[in-house]
Amino acid sequence: MNPILEIFSQGEEVVSGQIVDTNAAWLAENAVRLGFNVSRHTAVGDKLNDLMALLNAIAERADCCICTGGLGPTSDDLTAQAVAQAFNKPLFFDEIAYAQMSHYFQIRNRSMPESNRKQAFLPENAERIDNDFGTAPGFSLRHKRCWFVFLPGVPSEMRPMFLEKVQPALKSRFALKPGRLVTLRTMGIGESDIQQRLQSLVVDPQVQLGFRANGNEVQVKLLFTAEFPETACERLIAEIHASLGAHVFNIDRSDDLSGDLIAVIDQLMAAGEHKLAVIETASQGLLAAKCNGRPWLQAACFEQALLTSVLGFSADQLFETAKALALEKQPRSEADLLLIQLFAESYQHYCDKSQSITVVSYLLARAGQCQTIHTIAGPANHKQNQAAMLGLDLVRRYLQAPTASKSASASSSLC
Repeated sequence: MNPILEIFSQGEEVVSGQIVDTNAAWLAENAVRLGFNVSRHTAVGDKLNDLMALLNAIAERADCCICTGGLGPTSDDLTAQAVAQAFNKPLFFDEIAYAQMSHYFQIRNRSMPESNRKQAFLPENAERIDNDFGTAPGFSLRHKRCWFVFLPGVPSEMRPMFLEKVQPALKSRFALKPGRLVTLRTMGIGESDIQQRLQSLVVDPQVQLGFRANGNEVQVKLLFTAEFPETACERLIAEIHASLGAHVFNIDRSDDLSGDLIAVIDQLMAAGEHKLAVIETASQGLLAAKCNGRPWLQAACFEQALLTSVLGFSADQLFETAKALALEKQPRSEADLLLIQLFAESYQHYCDKSQSITVVSYLLARAGQCQTIHTIAGPANHKQNQAAMLGLDLVRRYLQAPTASKSASASSSLC
């Protein structure tokens, strides 16, 4: 079983919501990649007794704890004091840490305030972690079951200290067996629909199945243990892919989630030497903006006049209008792919978050055609973004489709 790791964030600004705790998310991703089982994220304000209680609890239940924050020079920075009192390890003055801080100020032609002296006091038997990016040294120590690592809360200091100094120590101290993270990235389908399609799927206990939704896609995440057989891994991925079909636009077989929809389209357009022209309405220029700087975007425009000319049209009428417009524009275009996007409701309807709109996207290509219809609800900015992403996804679907099936259609409802 992988060792258990907890993440402990200290600071009133974290607890009160004044800042977003990006440190915890970043550390968790790196810890999972290394092979830890991250069991908890906990945040505590600047209260000495609360800090001491949590430190003692973690010492009993975790193998490792990464703590960020509370190492500064001010009176509300209590981490070192809390460790000293909770673990009965009196603070001592670290001459090397003090010299490093003095040098930090000296090379910047600044005088070091007396308050910084506080940062050189570390708990007894703690191992100092040098900070090459700020004044606060980190430190590590073991208490009971747990090996604790304490780092500054400033991300620009914490991250390089973790990568350069803590990560190598973690690898040497713990028998880590990193798992394998596979992410199926989908477009045009919601979490509940994905769950419905996968409800009969049998998932081995060695596999952690999860879902992550944001404004642009829904991800199906599979975390396999190091011992999980490769053939069984690929079989499960294939089963999920088959269940979700063309909604899957990419499968990331690592924890580096870089293959977003634009990146996938970029690769497909370059491979086929394609050029794209776009006429958009519901996305109001956002679709083109998402492709800004891409050499394959030949031309794009937001046709506001179309909003009036198609007002009240049915879906069939929208498709016919889009097709006629594409056939009219294609001979004059240097692009081999022409995307037309239309919706038939009024602009007031579009802006009303309690109303939905029907968006039709039609793609005309030299080798075929592809079309989709979607119902989109929510505030205007949400409708705009969804329309842009779904229009781009139609281009992706066409480029990824087998040659024999380049003519296709699809529909869905999205909130």
